Amino acid sequence: MNIIGRLTGDAKINTTPNDKQVVNFSVAVNDSYRNKQGERIEHTEYFNCAYWISINVAKALTKGTLVELTGRVSARAWVGKDGGLHASLNFHTSQIKFHEGGKKAQTAAPDNGNISAAPAGNNREGENLPF
Repeated sequence: MNIIGRLTGDAKINTTPNDKQVVNFSVAVNDSYRNKQGERIEHTEYFNCAYWISINVAKALTKGTLVELTGRVSARAWVGKDGGLHASLNFHTSQIKFHEGGKKAQTAAPDNGNISAAPAGNNREGENLPF
């Protein structure tokens, strides 16, 4: 699954009890549609993201950065200390592509865990598809 959105804050590096490091960040994904009355409805969905492949990407994940993420989504529900029901969408990120108007995009992928530059909009992946 792919999602495109902006970071809501700077990424943080956390360490698990078994000494594995993970980059955590949140992304806001905007959507809009028209209701039956023809009014435009704006909607924002927030994803809590985790990237386990390389912590080096954390310094590039700053508030407001536009990113395209590849990975899988999961939902989590819990009862808070206040007794209220809470839920969140989590995105287990396997690839990060940085987008910023017309400039070169950068990709962080599992093959090497580093950030590499690639021209934005020049993704040749899937070019040989039969459809």
